[in-house]
Amino acid sequence: MRDQGERSPLVVIASNRGPFKFEQRPDGSISVKRGSGGLVTALGALAEQHEVLWVASAMDDGDRQWAEEHRDEVVEVEGVYLRLVTPDPDRYEMFYQQIANPLLWFIQHQLWDSPRSPTITKETWDAWTEGYVAINRLFADAIVDSVKDTDRPVIILPQDYHLYLVPRFLRERLGSRAQIQPFVHIPWPGPDAWRFLPEPMRLSLLTSLLESDRVGFQTRRDAFNFVQTCRFYVPGAHSHGTRDRIHIGERVVQATAYPISVDVEKIEEMVDEPETRLLTHQILGIIGDRSLILRVDRIEPSKNILRGLEAYRLLLETYPEHRGRVQMLALLVPSRMEVDEYQNYLRDIMAEAGMINAKYSDELWEPVRIVVGDNYHRAIAAMQLYDVLLVNPIADGMNLVAKEGVLVNQRNGVLLLSEYAGAFYELGEQALVVSPFDVYSTMEAMHRALTMPLEERRQRADILRERVRNAGVREWFYAQVEDALRALSSQPNNVSTPTTPSTTKSELSRTGSGVATDRTPTP
Repeated sequence: MRDQGERSPLVVIASNRGPFKFEQRPDGSISVKRGSGGLVTALGALAEQHEVLWVASAMDDGDRQWAEEHRDEVVEVEGVYLRLVTPDPDRYEMFYQQIANPLLWFIQHQLWDSPRSPTITKETWDAWTEGYVAINRLFADAIVDSVKDTDRPVIILPQDYHLYLVPRFLRERLGSRAQIQPFVHIPWPGPDAWRFLPEPMRLSLLTSLLESDRVGFQTRRDAFNFVQTCRFYVPGAHSHGTRDRIHIGERVVQATAYPISVDVEKIEEMVDEPETRLLTHQILGIIGDRSLILRVDRIEPSKNILRGLEAYRLLLETYPEHRGRVQMLALLVPSRMEVDEYQNYLRDIMAEAGMINAKYSDELWEPVRIVVGDNYHRAIAAMQLYDVLLVNPIADGMNLVAKEGVLVNQRNGVLLLSEYAGAFYELGEQALVVSPFDVYSTMEAMHRALTMPLEERRQRADILRERVRNAGVREWFYAQVEDALRALSSQPNNVSTPTTPSTTKSELSRTGSGVATDRTPTP
C-alpha cells in the first residue's frame, strides 16, 4: 500500500458484503462494478483523505474467482484497497443463514414468538462454533495479516451484526495499536430481548464488543440499550450513572450515536437520469390525478407492511370520500426469501391487498398496487410523487427511505413516521408520528395528511429536506473517523490491555452451553 506518511492512519472497513461486484466475462476475464450503496459512496470520499482498506466476503462465483487470483493479497481497486476472504460454503451457510439471519436479526428486531421460537438445538450450536465463530475469526485473521507490517496508526471499523466477535479476535492480536470501532446498523434492544441467546453466546458477543474503543449506533436510544445490556449481563461492567459508556476493568468503552444518512448528491443526480424520468411518467399513469400514499420497503416483518394495509383499509371504510381519490402504491424488495417467516409474510401481504381490492375496486380504480422487485430508480421516481409517505416499522436501525423520500419529493408530501424508526429522532418533529401497533391512529394520520392545508405541508417538507441535505452519509463516516483520530492523538491508556474479566477462547465455543446463570444489574 502507498506510503502516506509515518503517522497517517490506515482505515480498515470490514463487512460481510464488499464495495465491488466481480463478474466473469465469456473470455474468462473479470469485470468489476462498484456498488451503488451509500456506504460505498462514503468510502470513496473517505479514501480521498485517508488510505482505506476494505475486507469483505467473496459472495458469488465472480467474487471467488477474483479472490482466487489475488489470494491473501491486498489489491487496489478504483482507489480503494480490497481484500476478499473466501469462507467455506458450508460454514458460510451456518454463519449467515442460521446465526446472523435469522437468530441475531430477529433478536435485535424483537420478532421472535417466544412460546414457539427460537429453539436452540445442537445444529444451532454447531452453526455458532463452526460458522459464526469461525468466520469472525477468518475476518480478524485477514485484517491482522493485512496490517501487520505497518507501523502507522490503524482504525478498524467492523460493520454490523455479522461481525460481533471480530473486536475480541483483533484485540488479542493487535493490542493497543489499533482503534477498534464497530458500527451496528440495526436496532439494539434492551436487556430482555437478549435472553433468547444462551448465556455463553450472549457473553461472548458482549465481551467481544467491549474490546472495542467505542461502539457506534444509529440512535442514542440504541447506545443506551447497549450500555444497559452490558451492565445486566457482563460481570464487572459499570456505567457509573452515565448513558453513553461502559467501565470494565481499567477500560472505558464509549457507546456513541452516529445517525447514518443518504448520499445526497447521488440521489439528486438520479432524479434527472433518463431511467428515473421514464419511470416517473409510468407511475403518473398509474395514479392519474389521485393522491398517492407510498411505501418502499424490504419484505420483512419488521417493516410492518401488514398493519399499514390494515390502516389503509380502515381509511376507506371510515372516510369514504377518499374512495377513488387515493392510490396506495407499495414498492417491495424481496429480502431473505429463503427464510420461512419471510415467505409467509409476503403471502399475508398479498392476501390483505387482494381483499382490499376485492372489496373497493371499481372499473376505474384499484385501491392498492403492489410491485415486487429491486429497482432503485423506480423507488426514486415514486418518492418524487407521494402525497403521503408511510414509514411505520416495528423496529428499524434508521430507515433511509424516510430520508430519501423527503429529499426528492416534489409534492410537499407528508411523512408518516413510526416512533420506532431510527429516523424519528431527526425527522419526527416535522412528521406525523404514529405508533406502529396502532392501526386506528395510523388511519387518522393518513386522513390528516391527505387533508392538511398546503402551506403546512410545504413548511414541513422544506424543513425535512434541508435537514437531510445538511447531514449526508459522508458526514456520518467522517464523524466516526474523527473520533478515532482524536483518541489516537491523545494516546488513551484504556486500550493498552485486553478487557478483564472476559471470556476465554473456549467460551467462544459451545463449551459450557448448558450452564445457566442468574444476572442482576450492576449499579
